[in-house]
Amino acid sequence: MIRALTFGDVIDDVLVFPEGRIRADTDTDARIVRRAGGSAANTAAWMGRAGVRTTFVGRTGAADVDRHVALLAEHGVDARIEGDPEHETGTIVVLVDRDERTMLTDRGANALVDPDSIDDALLAVDVVHVTGYSLLSGHAEAVGRLVDRAHALGAVVSCTIGSAGSIADLGVEVALDALHGVDVMVANLDEGATITGREGAADIGAALAGLAPVVALTLGHTGVVVIDHGHRQFVPAVEARLVDPTGAGDAFTAMFVASVVSGADPVSAARRGVAMAAEAVSVAGARPSRSV
Repeated sequence: MIRALTFGDVIDDVLVFPEGRIRADTDTDARIVRRAGGSAANTAAWMGRAGVRTTFVGRTGAADVDRHVALLAEHGVDARIEGDPEHETGTIVVLVDRDERTMLTDRGANALVDPDSIDDALLAVDVVHVTGYSLLSGHAEAVGRLVDRAHALGAVVSCTIGSAGSIADLGVEVALDALHGVDVMVANLDEGATITGREGAADIGAALAGLAPVVALTLGHTGVVVIDHGHRQFVPAVEARLVDPTGAGDAFTAMFVASVVSGADPVSAARRGVAMAAEAVSVAGARPSRSV
C-alpha cells in the first residue's frame, strides 16, 4: 500500500440546487445540501477510497476539529487538523446548475495553513499532493520549499492547479515558480489556459507537457488528455448519472495520482481516474458516498 500526504483546504460546502432560474430580490425555491469539502481534503478522502494510506494536514475553526477529523476518518484518512481560535472554518456556497458551478468562497482558517510547519516525518511518504489553493495567502514560496523538501526525502510530488480565478489573482509566474519540478500535474481546461496562456486542448496540453513529466488535462464530461513525457493520448469519460459535479476533479486526481505512483502507466491510470470521477458525479457532495 502506498502512502500519501495531502495538505491544505478543508471546507464546509453549502450546495445549492435552484429549482429554476434564480430571481433577484425575492425567493427562489432550492434544494440545499451541506457537505464537507475542500480540494485537498476531498482528494485525501478519494485516495482513502482508492486504498491509499493517506494523511491530511489542515486547519479549521477550533469548534470543528473533531467533526472534520471524524468525517475524514470515515474514508480511512489520518487527519491532522489544527483548530484556529480566531478564524472560522472555510466555507463555500456552491450554486449548481447541472454540470456548471458558481462558487462563493470564504477560505477562513485555511489561509493560516503554513507549509513550512509540516514536519519532515510527514513528508517521508510515496507521494505528496499539493493544490493550487495552498499557494494563496502568501504561501507560494513556502509551497516551493515544501516541494523541494519532499523530493529530497524521496517522495513523488503531484499537484492540481486549482481555481483558475485564484491563480490569475495570485499571478501565474508566482504559481509556476512554486510548482516548479512537480512530477504529476492535473489541470482542467480553464486552469490550463490560465497557466499556459494558450487556447484549445491541443495547444494547452503541449504547453503543460513542458511543466511536468506526466500531465492530465481534464475536459469535463468529455474525458481527459494524458501527456506522458510528451506522448499524448485521449481517454474518454465514463458515462454516469449526473447529480453533482462537485469533487469530480478531486476524485479523478486521487485515483490518477495513486495509480501512477503505484506503477501504472498514465493512460491506464487515467482510465481508473475517469471511473472514479463517474462515481463522484453520481452523488451530492465532493466526497465518496458513506454507503460505498
